[in-house]
Amino acid sequence: MIEIPVQAKGLIFDLDGTIANTMQNHFSAWRKAVVPFGIDFNAELFKQLTGMPRIATIEKLNDMFGTKMNPIEVGEIKSLEYKKSAHLTSEIKVVADVIRKYHTVLPMSIGTGSTKKGAKRTLEITGIDKYFEIVITADDIEKPKPHPETFLKCAELMGVKPEDCVVFEDGILGMQAAEKVGMTVVDVNDYYEMEFTI
Repeated sequence: MIEIPVQAKGLIFDLDGTIANTMQNHFSAWRKAVVPFGIDFNAELFKQLTGMPRIATIEKLNDMFGTKMNPIEVGEIKSLEYKKSAHLTSEIKVVADVIRKYHTVLPMSIGTGSTKKGAKRTLEITGIDKYFEIVITADDIEKPKPHPETFLKCAELMGVKPEDCVVFEDGILGMQAAEKVGMTVVDVNDYYEMEFTI
């Protein structure tokens, strides 16, 4: 069981790779979408970009590789590929156990780089939707992770000061976002091994 600090007054959870075991599906979908453009989308690159919304990811890849992918079109391909395997998503038990334990004990929210529609579907498939009223997605913010806007909105809606929040994250960008505003970070990678197969 993940222990949370006793002084915690609110819990914020990333979604993909933190609550929901979606990362292999996202990884495979990204590979299929960008490999035709000559990009070797490997696990290292994926981990580096985890937490960024779809359009921002493609723009970043264009910068990194000098490609001219259309963010909307390639984003659609990625989205369609991901949807083919979305129904296979399961919960990450070690994190879901924390959610069940603290439901009604502490305020909780989700701060994800996913779209509102995507987050809703993932939460419904895993059965975790019933535990959360506050879900902040890429559609609710202007500046994605590593900017802290996502988590600051979560804290504000929970009525908890940033420094009293604990953030559960698997992505480097999300951890950076939380640390920037003095939130305590639980790196779920310490409790759960994520493997990527090509």
